[in-house]
Amino acid sequence: MRLACLFIAIVVTAEAASAQDYINLIDAEMTHWMKPGGEAVAPGWTVEPGGVLHLKPKAGHIVTREEFGDFELWFEFRISEKGNSGIKYRVKQYDKSWLGLEYQILDDDAFPKLTRDHHTASLYDLVLPRTESTRFNPPGEFNVGKIRVENGVVSHWINGQLTVTTPLTGPVWEQHVAGSKFKNREQFGQNAMGRLMLTDHNSEVWYRNVFVRRLNASAACAAACPCQK
Repeated sequence: MRLACLFIAIVVTAEAASAQDYINLIDAEMTHWMKPGGEAVAPGWTVEPGGVLHLKPKAGHIVTREEFGDFELWFEFRISEKGNSGIKYRVKQYDKSWLGLEYQILDDDAFPKLTRDHHTASLYDLVLPRTESTRFNPPGEFNVGKIRVENGVVSHWINGQLTVTTPLTGPVWEQHVAGSKFKNREQFGQNAMGRLMLTDHNSEVWYRNVFVRRLNASAACAAACPCQK
């Protein structure tokens, strides 16, 4: 309840004009989502009472029908014990794979040998959290996450704590990519538009209050993008 109130308070206190631009990405019919190939969302993704989206493993990844450039995404998430998941953004197809930048979601304590660029609220396999400890609630409790991409800079938050901020171009970003599993993906993370993805990594995960808004820098691009449906 406390985290839900925090989320509502932050959104309500935003500028009125901006708040009107938020889109609720969870509804009973899952109208904003599809499988990466365009098929309907599998039954393993279920909207439960209270607007909670519950993933049961083996349902597959899902992506938004629309693409986003500069955006702000608010969401609440809960991961299962020993669970692994994540939210990807600016997702595009590389050969047969759908890849993008990822806000990692993990039961951190269950994976003590992983480096911190694989822990919750990191930029997966690319950028370590800024702090030595992450303000992360354990499995069974909801957390409030935030992703913001604007003017070539991406930032992650968890429960009000800024964990990542990094440019997506230039020598610093190129160094991050060169040291990651994405080093052979040309200009990885530099595409101006892409879909949001909720991943299925064979773990149960729950989402609620998933709201996105486009930021001014990408509004014109979004309107002109032929991919919009």
